[in-house]
Amino acid sequence: MMRRPQPDPPRPGQESVWSYPRPPALDPTDEHVVVEFAGRTVADTRRAIRVLETSHPPTYYVPFEDVDQALLVTDPRRTFCEFKGQAAYADIVVGEQRSHLACWWYPDPAPGFGALRDHVTFYPSRVDRCLVDGEEVRSSEGDFYGGWITSRVSGPFKGAPGTQWW
Repeated sequence: MMRRPQPDPPRPGQESVWSYPRPPALDPTDEHVVVEFAGRTVADTRRAIRVLETSHPPTYYVPFEDVDQALLVTDPRRTFCEFKGQAAYADIVVGEQRSHLACWWYPDPAPGFGALRDHVTFYPSRVDRCLVDGEEVRSSEGDFYGGWITSRVSGPFKGAPGTQWW
């Protein structure tokens, strides 16, 4: 039987991912979010939406308007989230460099998640850097959830092997 892990005590100024809700909450933020790949700025915004879900590091969704869409090459891959709906994917291509399935979005989000329409998020592990207010993001272990770990959140974080049923 899988048991919920013991949450790490948050330090001052931190949020515990264990206090995030399920189903997830959408949290608009004016934090400065930047995504870089192959020497290019792929995304740069102060209009991101954080998706907050129990045990998951936040995921930052950036308005497509603030993304260099010329660098995105759509992929036929589709997945389904029980909360947000069907996700679409793209590679990032800069010259000869390609990051396969580096980002995803919800073209037609499920009810309650309409604010994510026209927003895209990135796997921190598949780009050179993701920054939040100048702090370099660490990727969550494993690539299933694509969480953005900063010093502002405490875990443990879902994503590593053995955490599927948390």
